[in-house]
Amino acid sequence: MSVPRPALPAPVTFHEEAGEGLAVRGTLHAPAGTASSGLVLTHGAGSTRDSPLLVALAEALASRGVAVLRCDLPFRQTRPHGPPAPTGAPRDRAGLRAAVLALRRAGVSAVCLGGHSYGGRQTSVLAAEDPSLVPAILLLSYPLHPPGRPENRRVAHFPELRVPALFVHGADDPFGSVAELQDALRLVPTPPTLHVEPGVGHDLGAARRARGGVSDLATRIAERWLAVTPRPPAQT
Repeated sequence: MSVPRPALPAPVTFHEEAGEGLAVRGTLHAPAGTASSGLVLTHGAGSTRDSPLLVALAEALASRGVAVLRCDLPFRQTRPHGPPAPTGAPRDRAGLRAAVLALRRAGVSAVCLGGHSYGGRQTSVLAAEDPSLVPAILLLSYPLHPPGRPENRRVAHFPELRVPALFVHGADDPFGSVAELQDALRLVPTPPTLHVEPGVGHDLGAARRARGGVSDLATRIAERWLAVTPRPPAQT
């Protein structure tokens, strides 16, 4: 007979000024008891930290002992709608770095970094630029290339990725087929893990799933993430 998981604390708003005009703005999901590890999780170009997939994934990980900070990237903090400007990518990466450091200051050790689509791309670039920043990264629907333009692969930094990485990809993602992604991952010197969700596209099917389906998806991702990045159970 399975033992019920303890009730989680309610998520709380997280806001910290980071200097140089940057702020960390997000929602913190704490586990019951002491966190075994942490994850900063961010969104894609057309979304926010409150996307159903990110919320469900934060809940799934918190129930397994991981403190999760869902945060809005700097571009979204200044623009409630619309995609980021290409020139703003370095600032978005600076915001991710600030969020990792803020979660560490909050008392969480072994803080990792993850994101969906654009957020995952900036996560991977930041990890390539500074391999010592986080011990592992989670990339949901990595946008390998613009739809219909497979020649424009976003892989220049892949040879510098030297931390464990979990790529979660929809089998029907127009931003890169599974075969294209598998080929690109050969450029990564530390072999990453690829988890494929069948029959879904770039949103991993979250938009058309009922809440229970999103929770099931989040559970699969959470369990694969913990298998890739083993850690001790949370202290109670």
